[in-house]
Amino acid sequence: MAILAGLNLHAAESSPRVHENFDLGWKFFQGDLTNAEQATFPDTDWKPINLPHDWSIAGPYAETNSVDPRGGFLPTGIGWYRKHFLAPASLLGKKVSIEFDGVYRYSDVWINGHFLGHYPFGYLGFTYDLTPFLNFGNTPNVIAVRVDNSEQPNSRW
Repeated sequence: MAILAGLNLHAAESSPRVHENFDLGWKFFQGDLTNAEQATFPDTDWKPINLPHDWSIAGPYAETNSVDPRGGFLPTGIGWYRKHFLAPASLLGKKVSIEFDGVYRYSDVWINGHFLGHYPFGYLGFTYDLTPFLNFGNTPNVIAVRVDNSEQPNSRW
């Protein structure tokens, strides 16, 4: 299973923070790809999804999958998520971060081809600062997330 849970985009000058729901308008590809973290990578054929998303639940359920009954005999592996968005010029000079409610299991995150970090735990939220790598105004931004749940056995729930 690989879940990308709800996201919030935060922008703060000092306080209070502004939260923007970032769950809608993502794209998904099941499998591993080279260079999918790059902003120019072609993703027009990827499946459109909204978060939260669990690609394993689509199955097929099979005793031959690498996960045992604790994981529901669901498929495992690697998946990619991408989201294109604009950052309005009004955010210039403010700290902008993205908050992941959870990504199961091993995640790597990029913004506009810049590596933000690796997070190995699926049950805890985490945040990355986007500010240094954001394009403001009419220049698009691309968040890319690689999720790897191929190491088995592990816990689905």
